[in-house]
Amino acid sequence: MTKSTAFVIACTAFFLGTAALAADPGNPIPRTLTVTGQGTAKAVPDEANFSAGVVAQGASAREALAANSRAMNAVLATLKRQGVPDKAIQTSNLSVSPQYDVCKPNAACRQKITGYEVSNNVSVTVGIDKAGPVLDALVASGANQMGAISFSIHDPKPLLSEARADAVKDAFDRAQTIAKAAGLSLGPILSIQEGGSYTPRPLYRTMMKAEFAAAPAPVAAGEETLSANVSITWELK
Repeated sequence: MTKSTAFVIACTAFFLGTAALAADPGNPIPRTLTVTGQGTAKAVPDEANFSAGVVAQGASAREALAANSRAMNAVLATLKRQGVPDKAIQTSNLSVSPQYDVCKPNAACRQKITGYEVSNNVSVTVGIDKAGPVLDALVASGANQMGAISFSIHDPKPLLSEARADAVKDAFDRAQTIAKAAGLSLGPILSIQEGGSYTPRPLYRTMMKAEFAAAPAPVAAGEETLSANVSITWELK
């Protein structure tokens, strides 16, 4: 027997078995309806997340690293003076890169290392009310590299619970409408599957020292939306 013949026989047996099951009044195939409901909950964020650091250059890697370390110590000291706890500060990037001569256009030249650049950044999380003052203090202390800022909710669980409840209600409303339109009614729930999402929103991209020199940094938190979705399967009557 070839593989193709065996496959045809197996498929024929499957469909015959299914037809027999459907025709057997003792084993009726249940009618089901699956609906996905969506729910949301909104709140004002209470935390700001951003990165801050220093880029320093030197004739040698050691010199650049020493200059960067001095500047970063000033940045970290500023964060501590602003009351930012150690657990809210984490090194996110530390790199040492050689710098080369720039060749003139259409001119052949041999690349030569002219110095080194060291970049060191930390990720910081602070309360919304402290974000502006902390950013200003960091720039004043010598931070010349600032990353994108995003907002978050410290404890999103209550809002996610609210979003899930809203998603279940939405699923019920949709299912009842569909079942009624089909001349049927909802029976017992056969299964429930839940999913959700919460993504902080970035506010603005890289910011350098000059952008903060003129005035205190304004920070507008706006509103965060937490979402959830629930997929529910009912037996139809």
